[in-house]
Order: sequence, then C-alpha cells, then structure tokens
Amino acid sequence: MSKPSPQELADFEKQCDAWFAENTVRDPGFMLPLTFMEVSTDQQFDFLRDWQRKVYEAGYFGMSWPTEYGGYGMHPEYQRIATRVMKSHDAPIMLNAIANGWTGPLLLDIGREEDKRRFIKPMLSAEEIWCQGFSEPEHGSDLGSAQTKAVRDGDEYVINGSKIWTSLGDRADYMILLARTSNDGPSKYAGLSFFLAPMKIPGVETRRLKKLTGEYGFTQCFFTDARIPASGLVGEEGQGWMVAMKTLEYERGAKVNPVGGYFVKEMDVMGVIDMARSAKRGGKPVLDDPVMRDRLVDYMIEIQALNLNNQRRRMAPLTSDRPMGLALMNKLARTELVRELTEFSLQFQGTRAGYYVGDENAVDDGYWHRSYLNSFSATIGGGTSQIQKNIIGEHVLGLPKGR
Repeated sequence: MSKPSPQELADFEKQCDAWFAENTVRDPGFMLPLTFMEVSTDQQFDFLRDWQRKVYEAGYFGMSWPTEYGGYGMHPEYQRIATRVMKSHDAPIMLNAIANGWTGPLLLDIGREEDKRRFIKPMLSAEEIWCQGFSEPEHGSDLGSAQTKAVRDGDEYVINGSKIWTSLGDRADYMILLARTSNDGPSKYAGLSFFLAPMKIPGVETRRLKKLTGEYGFTQCFFTDARIPASGLVGEEGQGWMVAMKTLEYERGAKVNPVGGYFVKEMDVMGVIDMARSAKRGGKPVLDDPVMRDRLVDYMIEIQALNLNNQRRRMAPLTSDRPMGLALMNKLARTELVRELTEFSLQFQGTRAGYYVGDENAVDDGYWHRSYLNSFSATIGGGTSQIQKNIIGEHVLGLPKGR
C-alpha cells in the first residue's frame, strides 16, 4: 500500500472537515458520556450506537482494516486524519470500545478466518456490542487467579462463575471471556482459556453497578450453567493467558491497529485555561496567581510531550534504546495526567466545586467535577497504575520482579 501524497491527504482532510462540521451533534438534549465506561441510559446507548454506525457507513471508521472483513483497506494515514478531525469537532465517542479497540485487533492478529469474517463488520457498525470478562470479585488485579470455570461438554463449554467491572455488560451481545478449564499444570496461568462468548443466552445474568458519579457504567456478570459453543475458543485450551496478554497489549496501548475514532474524551488543557480565565478568587482572576499559571504551563508541557511521544513511538530509530518503553508507559502516563488535571480544574472553582451535575450553581453543568470522578476508572481498568509501574520496571527498565 503506497503512502498517499500530501495533496491527497490535504484534500481528504477538507472532505472530513466538511462531513463532521455538518454531522456532529452539538447538543443532543441530554448528557453524553465522556468514556465508553459511562454509558448509563438507553438514550445515551442508542445515540452513540447510531453515531458509530453513521461514522462507519460514511467511511471514517475502520478505514485501514481489510475490506474482506468490513473495513475500507486504506492507508492508515487517512484514518489518523479522520480521527484528528473528529477530535477537532469534539465529536461524540465511539461506543463499541471492547470490540473495536481490543477484540477486533486481536482477531485480525491471531484469529481464525471464519471469526474475522463473522465478527469484524458487526463490530465496526456497532450492530453487535462486546464486553470484557477478565476481572473477578475475589481476585482484584490478580488476573491469573481467575476461578470462573469452563467445562467441556461435547460441542459446548459449560460456564459457572462471575465477572465484575464489565463495561456495557448489560447491553453486550458477546464477551471476551477468560475462564479456567483446568487446575492442573505448572502454574495458575496454565489452566486458563480464552473464549468469544455469547451473552444473550440462558444462564447469563447481569446486574448494574452504581458508580461514584451516580451513573451506571459497569455491571457484574453471573454465569450459571451457561452453555457456549466450543468453537468460541481462541487458540487451544490452556493458552488463555497468552491470548489475554495479547489483548491487554491493545488495551494498554502497547500495540496498536487503529480502527479510528476514540472511546474516551481526552481532557483539553485549553478548556481548563478558558474556565480559569473566568474564575475569581478574592475578587481577582485566578490566573493572576503566578503559582496557578505555572502549574497550568506544566500541564500543557506534559500533554504536548505525551502527544509527541505518541508520534515518536512510530519511528523505530528514535526508540531503538528501549523499543517498548513509550508504548508501555502510555496508558499509565495519560490516565494519571487526566486524573491530576481534572483535580486541578476543581481548585479554580472554589466553593462551587462542591456542586455537581444537575445543580444550577455547578460550573459548566458539573463537567469538571464529573470528569474528575470518572477519571479514576481509567487508572484501574486494563491494570491499575501500580501494576503498570511494575510492568514498566520489569519489562522496560529490567528491574527484578516485585514481591
């Protein structure tokens, strides 16, 4: 695939800009989620599902994925431009994050041909929604100790157990499921297997979990003698840990096969500056305080550094010393920065920071407060920040494994 010329890319960017200018909904009449982990109401879900389908059918999503599976087979540079234009128009998020960000790239990487042809296109169009069944109530970040059981019975596996923190679990058609098929083997990891599991079958129950924000973005999923097709097994029995680790490479941003769009609204430091300009303390603009200005500049520098690092990671000569360093730090650095920046935004608001969504006294309808509370979920999902530090220490810096 030849790289398009600068003129071709410029023409395409104009085309994208015109389409998103015309089709981006500024105010649907209700509060839109900032991330796929916050989809709480039928209204939000239906709107975002329709939006993803519309963007896909217009040709601005899944652009670089193979045409034989439902993509558009174009050079990745076109998708990067389309995504950049989406962000410039503050377009809504894409809904089907687990499908398009995790599962789709995994199937394109190691999946069977029949699974690629069966699942990829409905993922892109949001016709079929996916969720992730990794975490369990009793095991925290110790994914290798998963105890949900999968027992082979002819052409089916019988599933019993529970998964938690399952985004969109109550609406999903399929789950990527990590379950234990054996207690034998040299380690706890050896008995795990990875499945593409249907959700809308007998024996599967979901319960919504209310978050700190008052929204419902997560569920707990219960499996009671639920029967799934044996054909849903990815790889061989006992290879689930290896497949799960490949999946987490995509979730943590260590490996990319960009489908396009974005599943989490990135915090805009310029928005904090705009809000700070109007904030006052002791009758004076907060930005008159040199300490607050200095901290804002520090955040601007950090965001620019992360954005530049995202470009640098694609240039092998610039990462030859530690090829996986930038990729493995990306998830940790970005999620912690958003948490810090949203917390900092509340400091400008004084006593008004105590008002939340729905209160007429809340700044920007409670956007910053809601963003701060929601920011913690991203520092936990896909491996906590503490786990990410261990990964960087062991796999990038070569430090001994922590105990």
